[in-house]
Amino acid sequence: MMRFSQSIALITGAGTGIGKATALRLANEGARVILTGRTRSKLENAAHEINSVKKNPVAEIFPADVTVEQDVKELADYIRQQFGDLHIVINNAGGSRHSRVLETTEEDWDAVQNANLKSVFLVSKYLGKLMTECAAKEENHPAGRAIVNVASLSGHQAGAHIPHYSSAKAGVINFTKSLALELAPHHIRVNSVSPGFVETPLTEAGLQNEKFQKAIERNTALSRVGRAEEIANVIAFAASNEASYMTGSDLLVDGGWLIK
Repeated sequence: MMRFSQSIALITGAGTGIGKATALRLANEGARVILTGRTRSKLENAAHEINSVKKNPVAEIFPADVTVEQDVKELADYIRQQFGDLHIVINNAGGSRHSRVLETTEEDWDAVQNANLKSVFLVSKYLGKLMTECAAKEENHPAGRAIVNVASLSGHQAGAHIPHYSSAKAGVINFTKSLALELAPHHIRVNSVSPGFVETPLTEAGLQNEKFQKAIERNTALSRVGRAEEIANVIAFAASNEASYMTGSDLLVDGGWLIK
């Protein structure tokens, strides 16, 4: 199945984890993918993995910090100049720290908010503008264009000792709805995907704690941790024309945590 033939897709936080798995999935279904993130070596490794099985390279990298407005402006200019079009944006960049509310520093609060919410705002603003420009040039109904924001189970149910992260991800879910309403006249769909506990490099240390892993298994209906590829499957669906009548929605992919 090649749902993304002729599509150009940008994935933030694409060097590892869910971002990398999503880039692989989109590329394997025909998309040209632009991988962005702060660490060049991770992006290069991910792009090499994608391109190594292709006759023609389909993955390019653009190192950038998507919490910095100037970096995002330069990213948008690069895509405009090199590709002249953009069909899909996956806002996946993020990160977390652990602290109680009464012990959280202003620096930690701002850093987590910037990584998880400000990045989505900046990328959506500048790349969303590029997408609307491209859509306006098409005579008939524009080709399917979509933005998918990676939120979290924690945006639905606040997690212990992650007040900044939970607040930011709840913000992502509601920002998604606002953006979906604004971009609907341009035929650009905007949805979010909220993963539960997923095995990624960011969660690796916590999952090595047997007590923590057992608690996840005990409190998840499917009795296991998720895989990055499983989240990528849902992101790909939301980005595809199979979800053509869905916008402003959040897809919860938590293994049944909230129903347990």
